[in-house]
Amino acid sequence: MAETTLQLSLVSHTNVGKTTLARTLLGRDIGEVRDEAHVTLSADMHQMVATREGDRLMLWDTPGFGDSARLAKRLALSDNPLGWFLSQVWDRYRDRAFWSSQQAVRNVRDQADVVLYLVNAAEDPQDAGYVAPEMRVLDWIGKPVLVLLNQLGRPRPASEDQADVQRWRSHLANIPCVRSVLAFDAFARCWVQEALLFGELAKVVAESKRKAYSRLSAQWLRGRREIFDASLGVLAERLARAALDREPVAEGGWSDRLLGLGIALGMQREAEDSPRQSAMRALAGRLDTDIRTSSDRMIALHGLGGHASAEILTRLARHYALRERLSEGKAAALGGMVSGALAGLKADLATCGMSFGAGLLVGGVLGALGAAGLARGYNLARGAAVTSVTWTDEVLDDLAVSAVLAYLAVAHYGRGRGDWAETEYPAHWQGTVAAAFALQQETFRHLWSLRADADTAGALGPALHDALAAVAGDVLQRLYPEARVDFGGAQSLD
Repeated sequence: MAETTLQLSLVSHTNVGKTTLARTLLGRDIGEVRDEAHVTLSADMHQMVATREGDRLMLWDTPGFGDSARLAKRLALSDNPLGWFLSQVWDRYRDRAFWSSQQAVRNVRDQADVVLYLVNAAEDPQDAGYVAPEMRVLDWIGKPVLVLLNQLGRPRPASEDQADVQRWRSHLANIPCVRSVLAFDAFARCWVQEALLFGELAKVVAESKRKAYSRLSAQWLRGRREIFDASLGVLAERLARAALDREPVAEGGWSDRLLGLGIALGMQREAEDSPRQSAMRALAGRLDTDIRTSSDRMIALHGLGGHASAEILTRLARHYALRERLSEGKAAALGGMVSGALAGLKADLATCGMSFGAGLLVGGVLGALGAAGLARGYNLARGAAVTSVTWTDEVLDDLAVSAVLAYLAVAHYGRGRGDWAETEYPAHWQGTVAAAFALQQETFRHLWSLRADADTAGALGPALHDALAAVAGDVLQRLYPEARVDFGGAQSLD
């Protein structure tokens, strides 16, 4: 099988973000990024994807177009000796920035199979005067061009991205070389958006290279799916540990029990150093550490530097479930009172209530005398050898939702942006994740119930992975409805 190389040239006006986007697409740092014109002075080639068959997809990071109007005029002279001298000799030493722009043009002409042309999406197309002469240059070369809208800002609803896409698409409609326009921010794009780009590339690759491109796109998608699955695996393990975690509450004397009764009845406030408060802090501390550790693992899986910021978990008491071991005497009295009271109530009903509840009281007292066995059965069946605190199903639901949001935040963080830094989630993510989670609510309820049984607790992690993948896949499809990605398995994008 013949080896095939496909080459993409990344071009734009100066200071639009080519090198930043190249870092994001490649998943590694290349070149130099500064907030000034003509930072990149030469065309440099980097490998994006390779297959076992020897196919390669290469990305060229090129110098930016500077004086576009002057560049277009100069290129018209490229076939005469004077034009050659000016571009190859004079410009190289007297006007290096302009000479670098010419190198970008040569790269497109001589190397590119497809051109990726970046524009600043924040600009109105009518005000971007550099676009028209640069399009004339690219159209003169004749290679297919995909226009990428960069500098969009934080992730937005699909409708807002599409509005920008339509605005630029209308502006460029009469340019023959432009084959597609995509929203594609170097700072805040997701691999699903990259899949859209790969899908558009499949439409414009030369027929002779399509089989190779199909293999390359499939290889790329497998890599992204592996990161997706591994990330959700990390989050599922974290959730499983939280679900199964428990912290014993130190046993106290009768004074502590009376204090606990007063707290339960709302007559007294629980001290900060009480056994239960200490247990709750220990439980929250482990979760806080686990969240940061697992988040760091997910950040690394995405090829990013940096670490998750410290999180302070402030949870209400309702988020803790207290599993309290009852003494046999106490449980006997309680169990007996209940069973005896029911028997007494039955007697009251038999007499049409004429005993005025005497049967309820007497039955409760008598029932309490022989109920020690009930206490032992209760404690054994519940596995509550000691009093302990655990997380409630409600907080586990919250943790599942926050896990998906954390995945989205990391997956949308472009490598060109630098080291990971936590930011506030876009508002529309919250509702999208909540809607997707609601469809899986019963599944998660079932999964939380598994932790009560030692025989099924071991299956919690893999089952949580599948449930989280279903939610995350649903969310990504809602966010990017145009994407054709099968989250159940890798596929070619041709």
